[in-house]
Amino acid sequence: MNFRTAPDSLQKLSLLDDATRFEPAGDQPTAEHHEAAPHSPKPLPCISEVSTPTGKKPILKAMMTTACERNCFYCPFRAGRSQTTRVTYTPDEMAKTYDTIQRAGLVQGLFLSSGIIKGGVATQDKIIDAAELLRKRYNYRGYIHLKIMPGAEYDQVRRAMQLADRVSINLEGATAERLAALAPKKDFWRELFPRLQWISELRRKEGLRASVVTQFVVGAVGDTDLELLHTSDHLYNQLGLRRTYFMAFHPVVQTPFESLAPVSRLREFRLYQASFLLRDYGWHLEDMPFHQDGNLPLDIDPKLAWAKENLRESPIEVNQAERSELLRVPGIGPKTADAIVTARRHQRIREIGHLQHLGLRDVGKATPYLLLDGKLAERQMSLF
Repeated sequence: MNFRTAPDSLQKLSLLDDATRFEPAGDQPTAEHHEAAPHSPKPLPCISEVSTPTGKKPILKAMMTTACERNCFYCPFRAGRSQTTRVTYTPDEMAKTYDTIQRAGLVQGLFLSSGIIKGGVATQDKIIDAAELLRKRYNYRGYIHLKIMPGAEYDQVRRAMQLADRVSINLEGATAERLAALAPKKDFWRELFPRLQWISELRRKEGLRASVVTQFVVGAVGDTDLELLHTSDHLYNQLGLRRTYFMAFHPVVQTPFESLAPVSRLREFRLYQASFLLRDYGWHLEDMPFHQDGNLPLDIDPKLAWAKENLRESPIEVNQAERSELLRVPGIGPKTADAIVTARRHQRIREIGHLQHLGLRDVGKATPYLLLDGKLAERQMSLF
């Protein structure tokens, strides 16, 4: 590769590889886990294929600094950890480096985070300064996702939203108590949650277009799926968050949690499935098949578990069901439900093939819970 950027700038990017493992930036975080796997064929280790609001793009996932004054118990960048290589960029250096690799055609977007040095306000200034340089000096009009630091000021949040397509601030814990166990130097109600409220207010009052996301660390401090989804549900319905990320805890050496057992990626996946039901399917927390300990079953997805309990003896009639009822059927998502509602205005739906034409992909999952013009759809399966 023929870069004009100083070699040390690119070398520092290569040392940011660990950052990509702990900060999903797009709409398909499971795919980003795969992208972050060792030996991925990438031009630089901190470039990931990310699904953004404007499509899938190669994104540079960078940090202004991997140094940090906070001592979050699970984090590889925590203060005092000697096995972390500390890398720091100035805003000018970050903007110039990104502009160079962007013009080389290697990336189409930037996710910019940082460790905290000299407080959240000073760190946020550096993130904003880098984005300002990209937008103004380099006339960059592409995708930018900026991290909001704990304790950032109101005007800083506003400016970040003006510059970025997406902003994020990680709550990390579902409650103040869980956060205190994960990151004792962070304050849930003073440093973090109010910034999400500000973002919601700025989107509503000033029409700022930047979407907002957050992330939780799952399973390190006894948090339950009920707690995580209760907070997620509030964020979706009250503050308009685009999504909540779930990071299954994985122990890092030289941290206070290094001896804890890792949390299954399957638990993370079930949380995503349940959160989408809350966000996109009109479900309520009371609909979730929680065990008595407040966690979801791992051996079955939550929608299928609900259907087995509630629809097996009372299947849904495709030609009469409300859209919300169709969305209760495994395998039927919003697009397929809308297609069914539109199609039946013109004709009755009597065959599985018609449902497939309307977008139903996993026929075997859906048919036990459907009636086609009064007849069990499952009985037609023998014809396929």
